[in-house]
Amino acid sequence: MTIAEPKRPDLARELIARAQASTAHRAKRVRNQLDAVQLGQSRHADHSNTKFLRRILAEHDWPGLRLVGTAGARAAWRIALHSDDDLCFQRAATRLLERAVQADDAFLHHWAHLHDRTLINSGREQEFGTQLFLRPDGIELCPLRAPESLDERRASVGLVPIAVALDTVRRRYAPDHHAEDVLATYGLADAA
Repeated sequence: MTIAEPKRPDLARELIARAQASTAHRAKRVRNQLDAVQLGQSRHADHSNTKFLRRILAEHDWPGLRLVGTAGARAAWRIALHSDDDLCFQRAATRLLERAVQADDAFLHHWAHLHDRTLINSGREQEFGTQLFLRPDGIELCPLRAPESLDERRASVGLVPIAVALDTVRRRYAPDHHAEDVLATYGLADAA
């Protein structure tokens, strides 16, 4: 898929800025580096980002590659991933992202991540093994449907085998890594 200049670079810039700020807070939260006020600000930012993306979806459908470019589309996906407090919105975003994938305007692996996130938030088992728990004693997959065929499903949506993904996440969240390392590699969602 070849991407020309996005039709709405202004939306792309705003999506990217919001996603980067969210990623910075998330990296610090994972490492318990936020106080109570900062945690509240992070939650408020997630709500604000969800509202912003909701407006874009209402006006444009999914902000895909043609509308906002590769980085803008990735940022929209990350915002939708972290819209956990609004499951109805997350489900709608998943459907719109799926339509964008079918129109060759979005990445299939982004849909797989958001689909899994929506399933987990609905209390169901994930399909592609993209959603993980970060525990003090290590990484654990969220509940998973049919683990024996996981790598086949992952390959069908362009994801690396689960062992490779888990190793990447373990290294990224090792105690000797810094929050900046997480930002540089764009967070947990891209690895799984």
